[in-house]
This record gives sequence, C-alpha cells and structure tokens, in this order.
Amino acid sequence: MHKKLGLVLGSGGTKGLAHIGVLQVLVRENIPIDMIAGSSMGALIAAAYAAGTDVEFMEKFASSITQSLIMDMNLPRMGLLKGDRALELIRLLTHKKDFSELNIPLAVVATDINKGEPVIFREGNLAQAVRASISIPGIFNPVRIKGRLLVDGAVTERLPVYALKEMGADYIIGVDVKVCTEGSITTKAKIRSIYDVIMQSIEILENKACQTSLAMADCLITPNTTAYSGTDFRMALECVAEGRIAAEQKLDTIKQEWARISVAVAN
Repeated sequence: MHKKLGLVLGSGGTKGLAHIGVLQVLVRENIPIDMIAGSSMGALIAAAYAAGTDVEFMEKFASSITQSLIMDMNLPRMGLLKGDRALELIRLLTHKKDFSELNIPLAVVATDINKGEPVIFREGNLAQAVRASISIPGIFNPVRIKGRLLVDGAVTERLPVYALKEMGADYIIGVDVKVCTEGSITTKAKIRSIYDVIMQSIEILENKACQTSLAMADCLITPNTTAYSGTDFRMALECVAEGRIAAEQKLDTIKQEWARISVAVAN
C-alpha cells in the first residue's frame, strides 16, 4: 500500500513567499508531494504548485510583484481593497484551473466570519477559494461563496494540518513562517502602515490557537522571517531564500523518516 506524503503551507502575508523556497528544495530532492493544503498566502502558493506552476517561475513572479499590482482601493465598507486585482493574479498563477484539473489533491482553507469556523475547499472554483483564503480582515473585501461570507483562513487555522489528515496523508510536512523557537511571535520589522498593524494584530490573536496544529505535523519547517514585514513585496527574494535555508536544515530528517515509512510498507 502506497503511503502518502502531504505538505501544508501556512499563512503569513509576504513572509509566506518563503514557501516557494521550501518547494524548490523538495522538488530538487524529488521528495514526493502526494497532496497539499494551504491557508492565506500558503493557499496561493499551494494552489499554484498543484496547478503545475514551475517553482522557479514562482520566485521570478514573486520578485516582480509590487503593491500597486494588487492595490485596488475601495470605499472602506468591508475592506480597504476590492481584491479584483488579486483575483486576476491568482487566476494567472493557477492557469485558470478548477480543483478537478489540478495535478495533485489540494485543500484551501478560509474562514466563515459569521460562524467563526474554518471552511475547507477541495472542489469548485479554485481562484475564488484562494481569493477567500487570502482575504485579510480589514484589508481585502470578504468573499461570498454559497451564502457564506469568507475571510482569511488564518483567522481560524493558519496551518491546516488537519485538512491533510482528513485527506489520508501518512506523513505531513508543515511550513510555518510565523513561529519562533519559543512558539511565540516576534518581528524585527517596523510597523509602518495600517496594513502592518492589521497583519501583526492577526498574528498575535492566532498564535495560541495554532499550537495544536503545529504539534500535529510530523516535520515542521520554520523559515526565519522575523526581519521582514508581512506586507512588503520588496523582500520577496530574501523570504524565498529563507525558505530554502529552512528546508535544507530539515532535509535529512525528512528523507530518513520518509524512507523508514516506505520500508515499513514494503515489508
């Protein structure tokens, strides 16, 4: 019986671009990714990978993004930004595919703001699901899907390990860009704008709720993004590099543990 390896990518705004670096290392080393899940920025990177977007192209794309590309200002009724430009970027990165057209199974997590519960997407309109998952409260307009008003997945689950467990993953690699060695949040980046204030506030609120999910991962990769803002695309390449460094540090562990599981199955 074939054992399945799952990769789950957490939230983090632009810090989450470190996920690209992690993917680059796993792909280079031929680590099999049988399924993938993500929340917020992690959902975007996971969806792009599942849709077949090359990981090297992801890095080049990330380095070319500016805030002006996604900032479509909105009369602040439910969010500062409409999110239409972000939706177009999502469609571009996912090749306008739906869940049914993806290369590997994908789970995207958003939050029902009325019920305060996570919503997991595994089928239907991929771009809309990802757009919902990145809807940072106060920054992006929420997304309404099937009567539910949805915001950022990180509000309820910044690292949705349980989604992959439900999908049958036997070994789960989690990537979290917000945790430090003591399991708390720290940042060296200056708080300069309303976007930074909102992002940092969400990080503080979600951190304690995430500890159970962090513990559920079989292997946890934690890129050091403390020096970077979660809203600044100018440090995209640095964040990607931190992802590569963190993945390299866990590579031997992943290979050894996955080999042990595979041998156990063969016997």
